[in-house]
Amino acid sequence: MTQADRDRLVVLRKAKKRLITQKQAAEELELSVRQVKRLVYALKKRGDKAVIHGLRGKPSNQRIAKAVEEEAVQILSADLYQGFGPTLASEYLADKHDIEVSKETLRQWMIRAKLWRAKEQKVKAVHVWRPRRSRFGELVQWDTSDHDWLEGRGERLYLIAMIDDATSRLFARFVRHDSTEENMRLLWSYVEKFGRPLAFYTDKASIFRTAEKRKRDDPGVDKDPVEMPPTQIGRALQELGIAWIPAHSPQAKGRVERNFGTAQDRLVKGLRVAGVKTLKEGNQYLEETYLVWWERELTVAPAHPDDAHRPLDKSHRLEASLSHVETRQVRNDYTIPLDAEMYQIQRQAVVSGLRKANVRVERRLDGSIAVRFGVRYLPVSRCVAAAKTKAPAKSAAPRRPPGRRRGSDWNKNFDLKKGPKIWQVA
Repeated sequence: MTQADRDRLVVLRKAKKRLITQKQAAEELELSVRQVKRLVYALKKRGDKAVIHGLRGKPSNQRIAKAVEEEAVQILSADLYQGFGPTLASEYLADKHDIEVSKETLRQWMIRAKLWRAKEQKVKAVHVWRPRRSRFGELVQWDTSDHDWLEGRGERLYLIAMIDDATSRLFARFVRHDSTEENMRLLWSYVEKFGRPLAFYTDKASIFRTAEKRKRDDPGVDKDPVEMPPTQIGRALQELGIAWIPAHSPQAKGRVERNFGTAQDRLVKGLRVAGVKTLKEGNQYLEETYLVWWERELTVAPAHPDDAHRPLDKSHRLEASLSHVETRQVRNDYTIPLDAEMYQIQRQAVVSGLRKANVRVERRLDGSIAVRFGVRYLPVSRCVAAAKTKAPAKSAAPRRPPGRRRGSDWNKNFDLKKGPKIWQVA
């Protein structure tokens, strides 16, 4: 009997002894007078047990059949569902096996079957809560996760993700390398689909920021920071008019970090069940299944309905901005050196002031080379070096037999014993 039951019993005893009226008892217990009459009558018949519900300690009449529980436990015991939590397992049971069960009921089943261990709630470090941005496209968090996504079934993949701060809308792709080129490809796809956001929020990785090189014994705490040139992605964001904000800790960009935590559990197991083994299959599952579920379940409406994304202007050229850009000097013969090769500017494109001038060389994502002088692009072609002919081999001189090398013959026929005396020479 709980304390609430004992308090209710005290009031009902007073009503039974007519120390208070049944109406007063009903007001004190916040019940109807009719219910109090039933409880007083039951108190006379059954005693103090009248305040305890008749089904307490007994199985519910609405409980799921034991056979369904055994079937669900047998399914989840397979290696395919190893490591599944109650929430994810309940969704897969409903989608794949037509077993409708709540996650809390399934949690109890899994605990009894020793498929799930109840975790103790630990107090974690608390970080100051930051409100979401008000509009879609004001701030987009951008990061890459290095994880064994295919669990050894195929090549190692990286997941590059962009998540909006206001709505938690997710845009992600699997890639083979966490490189500047792959990040530029994802940025290209994002800008083409949504437009140019106001700012990207990333960590201080080398593809986003050029770090200042310092000696180990010279940390430079008291020195002023040196302004370093932007990286290729930093330059591209400047040309597209997108601000870049660096995060000083992983907790600062917690939204994209929590996204990776969810993906490393739910997405990995989804890829396992779907039998994904290649990059193409992984991106297909990501777009058709995982991102659809994320859009339906985890996105929220922004505080302001306005879209902060800006469309591309005529001055913006994604193929030019999202490329590897270098500066080269034109030689006297109107050639440009690049990667141990020479590129010739075509004769009809030669203008005054081009010789010895600096030009912008763009190595684009499709592998082509573009050269820009001012605002004009110059047609170029790669110079093919002529094949070198080998000179005829000269006849080798006869080798000297091994032994002491011959020296100078300045002292030939010189003998100290046959020479004159010193005094005679003097």
